[in-house]
Amino acid sequence: MDEEGLEDAAILLMSLGEEEAAEVFKHLAPKEVQRLGETIAKLKSVPRERVESVIERFEEESADTSTLVADTDEYVKAVLRKALGEDKANLLIDRILQGSDITGIESLKWMDPVSVGELLRNEHPQIVAAILVHLDFDQASSVLKTFTERHRNEVMIRIATLDGIQPTALKDLNEVMSKVLAGGDRTRKASMGGVKTAAEIINMMGSAAETSILDYVREADSDLAQKIMDNMFVFDDLIKVDDKGIQSLLKEVQSESLIIALKGASPELRDKVFRNMSSRAAETLKEDLDSRGPVRLSEVEGEQKEMLKIVRRLVDEGQIVLAGGGDDEFV
Repeated sequence: MDEEGLEDAAILLMSLGEEEAAEVFKHLAPKEVQRLGETIAKLKSVPRERVESVIERFEEESADTSTLVADTDEYVKAVLRKALGEDKANLLIDRILQGSDITGIESLKWMDPVSVGELLRNEHPQIVAAILVHLDFDQASSVLKTFTERHRNEVMIRIATLDGIQPTALKDLNEVMSKVLAGGDRTRKASMGGVKTAAEIINMMGSAAETSILDYVREADSDLAQKIMDNMFVFDDLIKVDDKGIQSLLKEVQSESLIIALKGASPELRDKVFRNMSSRAAETLKEDLDSRGPVRLSEVEGEQKEMLKIVRRLVDEGQIVLAGGGDDEFV
């Protein structure tokens, strides 16, 4: 969701009042709650015309939809049991609803990375890998940063070689840890883990951890390490993005963040950014870069990581296309 869409959603929630807005928040993912909460906090005042426009659009769009069944999961279960009987229905229910009942893992998404790290630190790396692939890439990378270097590397190599997880009714975190690898061989696996997941998580971890992990994986399996590297997209890879994509990115980035991020960029990437700005804006950016003193590496990497998050969102929205690995795929 872009900034305007976020603001529209925030305006709508504010117009509903506390009780109704709270009910809406109950149905949102942790990241959605955080982004909407931050947006609401920034909206000190909103023109009446904007509020009326948002409400009118919501009424038009909601008029085109209707809820046929209050609880679709329960409806599917009831219909299958009546049609097939208890035993046959139960064999299908997990396949149809797989991933919809993982309350333990969902609860992890609301926790800070240090707390999640404490919960998982003493678990087997295979179990940790199976849990982390359910989390957002940035949260998973933050959890891994709380581990020792060796434990982190062992988990990452398992994420990279994970080809799926058997669907299981996960009621709480303890069941997640004990059952996430269970299930019959004939049951269809959820598509989670693998080289691309490992690459996305490593992308979020910073250069020091990235080097350590890739060196460790390379010692164990050089081909696997190369596959991970082929799927990684780092800041300097922005040089491969076409001009239209760079222009879309620049619209989303604050000038201060761009200055800090470019302090660690190659001359070629800087030139590409300058070419995709107006001559006046490019001159201003060059002057700001020249006048800015030394910046800590951690701060530069932090801003670059935030820009990469924006890149991934724009990829999801179709505004940027990234060339993939050696298979001429697109990610």
